[in-house]
Amino acid sequence: MLHFDHNESLRGVMPPVTVKEMQNLGWDRPDVVLFSGDAFIDHPSFGTAVIARTLLASGYRVAVVPQPNWRDDLRDFRKFGAPRLFFGVNAGVMDSMVNHYTAQKRLRSNDAYTPDGAAGRRPDYAVTVYTKILKELYPEVPVVIGGIEASLRRFTHYDYWKDCLKPSVLIESGADILVYGMGEKPVIEIAGAYAEGARTYDLHRIPQIAYVSDKSIFSERNVLVLPSHAECVSDKKKFAYHFNLIETNANRKDVPVMVEKHDGGRFVVVNPPCLPYSEKEMDEIYALPFTRRPHPKYKDKRIPAYDMIKFSINTHRGCFGGCSFCTIAAHQGKFICSRSEDSILNEVRNLVSMPEFKGIISDLGAPTANMYKMSGRDVSMCGKCVRKSCLFPSPCKNLDRDHSPLNSLYEKVCSVKGVRKAFIGSGIRYDLFLDEKGFTDENAKRYFERLVEFHTSGRLKVAPEHTEDHVLKIMSKPSFKLFERLRKEFDIVNRRKRLNYEIVPYFISGHPGCTMRDMERLAGNPVLKGINLEQVQDFTPTPMTKSSTIYYSGINPDNGKPVFSEHDMRKKQEQKNFFFRSGKKYN
Repeated sequence: MLHFDHNESLRGVMPPVTVKEMQNLGWDRPDVVLFSGDAFIDHPSFGTAVIARTLLASGYRVAVVPQPNWRDDLRDFRKFGAPRLFFGVNAGVMDSMVNHYTAQKRLRSNDAYTPDGAAGRRPDYAVTVYTKILKELYPEVPVVIGGIEASLRRFTHYDYWKDCLKPSVLIESGADILVYGMGEKPVIEIAGAYAEGARTYDLHRIPQIAYVSDKSIFSERNVLVLPSHAECVSDKKKFAYHFNLIETNANRKDVPVMVEKHDGGRFVVVNPPCLPYSEKEMDEIYALPFTRRPHPKYKDKRIPAYDMIKFSINTHRGCFGGCSFCTIAAHQGKFICSRSEDSILNEVRNLVSMPEFKGIISDLGAPTANMYKMSGRDVSMCGKCVRKSCLFPSPCKNLDRDHSPLNSLYEKVCSVKGVRKAFIGSGIRYDLFLDEKGFTDENAKRYFERLVEFHTSGRLKVAPEHTEDHVLKIMSKPSFKLFERLRKEFDIVNRRKRLNYEIVPYFISGHPGCTMRDMERLAGNPVLKGINLEQVQDFTPTPMTKSSTIYYSGINPDNGKPVFSEHDMRKKQEQKNFFFRSGKKYN
């Protein structure tokens, strides 16, 4: 159970990023030093800030080194010296390779998580680069890695940019411990163990961590032995099977220890996750004294990512949608962890008190905005279930899709004095409130009508992803017929409320299973007539997704059947370009 000492002396004070700031706090040495590939923003949407605040509230002295220079004399890595407990390392909110490169593997010219959007402030494979430097400078100090890059590279994984299978990031980096997923609980336990004098091998029972062992037998525990890294490299079918084992077991309530052999007789051991966070624990985290601002060192420099989220509020974590191309469930988990209404409303009031707040909440959401407080009706059935998605191929009959908690929350947020608008900028799943016959119930209808009328900025953004059902099936997305129904209901609300709003669908080109002919059908689909088609994303294979596994192996892990994927970069670009032109026919 999370429980913090909300030290009022830390309210309004950021974790130090310079030695002078640390000394001003009366500290002679930090207990933990966190290195991140992002600029430091003390906001609950940024993992470095959450972990720093969590540790501070647990009584530890935490310093942060944002975007250290890895190409000079390494002074950024030396400035705080050796911490009393451990170094923490993450690449930032995004995988550094996704941050750096487009789907065409071209270098991006900007970085939204850097002051003034400047590119080049973090290395490729940042977790590995930072960790190797720290291990060389301070070989005796434990390094704990985490964040999205480490989390999704914890097993053997396909790396699109090297076009090969890479071993666990634990093997490549030399880190002592990897924390995967949302890491508040394991990080506190790790800090507590090191503070009591434990050695790294004493920490191997902590949930939601991974580590390297030279032992191959774990007979006293519930263990799943995966195909080895060498087997995956030599046989694409093995790699597809390897991914299917991980995905199937990671979605269980009773997750086993997973063991993967690597070269040199080493084994990567991944412990089961912590139990899903309770409402009280979620409230504790979001009650921490975030200033919600970038560090003052950036002065008047603009950080683009901050502009997007500074007046946003997270309502919950997790996603049970199970889209094949998405990493959310692999990182945040399948089970929804929601905050209480009171916690969210307190954060809204804090927003209103900020002088720069002009009454507009940019996003009241989460990975999937309308999964707030949703779960199985009979939770014991969820404990036995091994479905990878609660929505595909059809919504689970045990899933409680009640939208009344959201309706209540939206009404109360909008009634807070000082709030003019609360937009829902996060994605929604329309298969949660709609089927081909219409709305699932009156609360669902009320939710959609309220969403359109009060919580969009004139453009309702949704993600059908494709029009062709055979591609959607590989994506684990519902039939395009459901989008057709959604558009009808949207038009009805538009007419009845006398609105002039647009519906904006998002699509993916180049996804496994998609051909040029499929993109032609998409662009010419009559359901899209009159819609401004402007949102298409070229598929980028990212670590630890089913879609990436299919792209690399040519095999659907679910059934072992072959699947076409376009690997030719020119043709991938043509698929995307076809979306924006008409008249060209493909056979």
